[in-house]
Amino acid sequence: MFVLPGLLMYLLFFVYPTINGLVLSFTNWEGISPDWKWVGLDNYKKMITNDVIFHTAILNNLKFMFCVVLFQTAFSLILALLLLKNSKANIFLRALYFFPTIISSISVAFIWSFVLNPNVGALNVILGKVGMENLAMNWLGNPSLAMYSIAFVQIWAHTGQMLVIFVAGLQSIPGELYEAVYLDGATRWQAFKNVTWPMVAPAATIVVAYTTIQSFKAFDLIFAMTGGGPMNSTEILSTYIYHTAFQNSEFGYAATQSMAFMAIIALITFIQFKLLKGNRAA
Repeated sequence: MFVLPGLLMYLLFFVYPTINGLVLSFTNWEGISPDWKWVGLDNYKKMITNDVIFHTAILNNLKFMFCVVLFQTAFSLILALLLLKNSKANIFLRALYFFPTIISSISVAFIWSFVLNPNVGALNVILGKVGMENLAMNWLGNPSLAMYSIAFVQIWAHTGQMLVIFVAGLQSIPGELYEAVYLDGATRWQAFKNVTWPMVAPAATIVVAYTTIQSFKAFDLIFAMTGGGPMNSTEILSTYIYHTAFQNSEFGYAATQSMAFMAIIALITFIQFKLLKGNRAA
């Protein structure tokens, strides 16, 4: 009976929509009429063999995920190690780094859209002032740079959030372990490799899994900054599903993409958990 309320909510808001989306993925429903036609596996065949933009969106998503997971995890762990002690300065800096997390993604997108503006943006203006105008670029208008620019914004906005998780994990490590390894003559790197990393691995698992899902759900940030452009260079799965459903009125096909989207996230998260669990066991 105690589990029942949560179970009902799970069934209502996750299981039922998932089953409903799976059913719609075999139809050509355009989102308006009460009737639709069953098309079987046609949507899946189109998605796998003929939809070039869908393939581009997957590659963009993987590129975005790799950059965000790698650098956000690394930066947050480094900052956590530097700000581990509970001094007033460190507590202030933790709060300062965490602050962007409480700002809505739309606000972050607009702030950085102004900063990265090629004509009046603060970044290019500063580069010009310090004599580095040759590095000034169209950060969001260049297909080769746009995705990396948005990845930087994502990292800036959420590193502080992951920092808090790592600090909690690091502070739970018994100090006696460090005393023991240092008495045995271990260097700082050896202490990190043999004590810190194995003990902080559970926190790292949470950070990596959460950051991965976060990178696939960066719809609002990307949609507000580039809308998926230029030339589909920042189109990810969530923005492409939106375009398919609400701009092209292909809700059945968008449901097909959503099923693939969910399967990809589940597969990547499963692989990450297995790898991190193996490292922790080792």
